[in-house]
Amino acid sequence: MSKTSLPFHSDDISAPARALGGQLAACGRQPSHLELLNMLARVQGCRNFQHLRALALSRAALDAPPPAPEPADIVRVRRVLRLYDPRGVLSRWPPKLWERELCLWELWAALPADRTLTEPEVNRLLTERHAFGDYALLRRWLCDLGLMTRTSSGRANTAGSNSAPPADARELIGLLSRREAAPAEDAGA
Repeated sequence: MSKTSLPFHSDDISAPARALGGQLAACGRQPSHLELLNMLARVQGCRNFQHLRALALSRAALDAPPPAPEPADIVRVRRVLRLYDPRGVLSRWPPKLWERELCLWELWAALPADRTLTEPEVNRLLTERHAFGDYALLRRWLCDLGLMTRTSSGRANTAGSNSAPPADARELIGLLSRREAAPAEDAGA
């Protein structure tokens, strides 16, 4: 089992030496390895060695660089992209759950996050984003996955998620937003 290296630092060695000497004198015998670790931790101002270890590991976690974002699986994204027409409208409901979830993240991204929508407003936005005519199915799935919340009466709907879209969904959203912007650029030329 590998050992985690724990830093032990003191700007002034005399104060910890006095504290350690006092603890050794109070012990009255040769301390065990664990007792000595606990004494050293108390010299550092911790309750015991476990407290010192927890503090050192939490500091190391704070100093660690953030994890690299996971790369998108471009094969999966391209497979889902085939479900959309050239305008970026979802043409059919995907058969597989992972495909549905990616499509739902894209629909979630199209909902305004800064305001509460009425049910007719949500229905209109969803109708604009799909071509198979079942906005109720999409609304239910968005709620079931936690991408949208609604009141018990269904009158107020809010887009929301405590987490960011996964990498595949971010890639799909980006590709579809570029696809939607392309016709507008072509019309101006």
